Amino acid sequence: MSTALTSEILDRQPPCNLEAEQCVLGSIMLLPDACDEVALILHSMDFYDDGHRTLYEHMLAMHDAGRKIDIPLLVERLKSQNDFDAVGGAAYLETLFNSVPHAAHAKFYAEIVHKKATYRSLIDASTDILRDAYEESDDAREMLGKAEQRIFSILDSRAAGNVATIDDLMQDALERLDARMRGESTTGGVDTGFADIDELLNGFHNSQLIVLAARPGMGKTALAMNFTEHVTLKARVPVLYVSLEMSTMELADRMLCSVANVNSHRLRSGTLSSDDRRRLVETAADMSSAPMFIDDTPSRNVTEIAAAARRIRRRNDGLGLIVVDYLQLVQPDSTKDPRQEQVAKITRRLKLIARDLNVPVLCLAQLNRQAEEGRGARPKLSHLRESGAIEQDADVVMFIHRPDSETDAEDDRQSDGSDAELIIAKQRNGPVGIAQLTWRKEFTRFGDRARPYQEDFVDYNKGESF
Repeated sequence: MSTALTSEILDRQPPCNLEAEQCVLGSIMLLPDACDEVALILHSMDFYDDGHRTLYEHMLAMHDAGRKIDIPLLVERLKSQNDFDAVGGAAYLETLFNSVPHAAHAKFYAEIVHKKATYRSLIDASTDILRDAYEESDDAREMLGKAEQRIFSILDSRAAGNVATIDDLMQDALERLDARMRGESTTGGVDTGFADIDELLNGFHNSQLIVLAARPGMGKTALAMNFTEHVTLKARVPVLYVSLEMSTMELADRMLCSVANVNSHRLRSGTLSSDDRRRLVETAADMSSAPMFIDDTPSRNVTEIAAAARRIRRRNDGLGLIVVDYLQLVQPDSTKDPRQEQVAKITRRLKLIARDLNVPVLCLAQLNRQAEEGRGARPKLSHLRESGAIEQDADVVMFIHRPDSETDAEDDRQSDGSDAELIIAKQRNGPVGIAQLTWRKEFTRFGDRARPYQEDFVDYNKGESF
């Protein structure tokens, strides 16, 4: 776009509808109770004309005070506030009073004014973005983050009020109850593929921010990949996996071995058996058609993650899960902020992405070193690293705990699996508790732990006699 064309666009009169503004004010004069409906839609700054804005503010103040709104009382108030001439005097008030025959359409006039104000807000934000881009005053990535914040702030501020009746809410609640009794999902989302976890969480729900935290080496990435495997391979739902630590090649090898139950060390060393190779080939063929998307760019910020997620959702008619691995490696929008504030902003915006795209966001996170104090001690919420905002913004917080992790790290031999726990330390809309898992180190894979009534069948499958 040339500079001349840009100037021509910016020189145009901003969108407005002065007649609709007059009709809103005239409707309130005819029926002051219309203020209650209009106030849920319009702010005083939504009026383009300064005089209209001033009149609206005075009318709202009079209505809130329980005073009747008519021309004589309005004139008295305007004169006492030295605003009488600014709004056009008595003649203009008479014009407004006669601008509509009745107040029945006040809501529709207000919606027109609201729409025009939204256009002007977008123009103002875009003009600021354009000016900053020409001046090159900040780093390009920081400017992208600020631009997105300006646009999203318009969306948040322009959201119209929606007050529901208890009757409507109860009807919705009963419909959800009937759906649950039929075994149907009512909130959307995806299952994790683990019986104990799904029993506690009922899967990952849309709009949720789920934090999975542990110390390094506990299997955060492995468990996140296990969740991803179930969603994308079993349910065939698109997943975006943002890997800020591992490359796509490492993730592909790890997932391939995990799904095929092949020792990953044998793959790296090239000592695979013919049976291993057969399973890998079969698994690779199945995985190649899965709707999984991996972004291994090592320096992504939240703006770029959101953009990638929107593209995938648009091209695939949906998105089931976003995984961010991991929180402390996400680039902040402003490197000048204190680290605690950076992390707080990142978690808040990840939550906004979950709500905006209506998709669960699983974010991995590191624990601080206090989690290592006390052998065998379970991690807790206070161990979350760098910011209390993680706990505050997350709908679900989970910790991986492996009591025998030190012994496991010293023993490279293949085993039938060691005990592991997934601690649900916070769940905004459900119970907390512990899901029992097993850890298969050679496959970098978690699995469901056999329950007591299943142990006899496990022994039978191993060939042991009773």
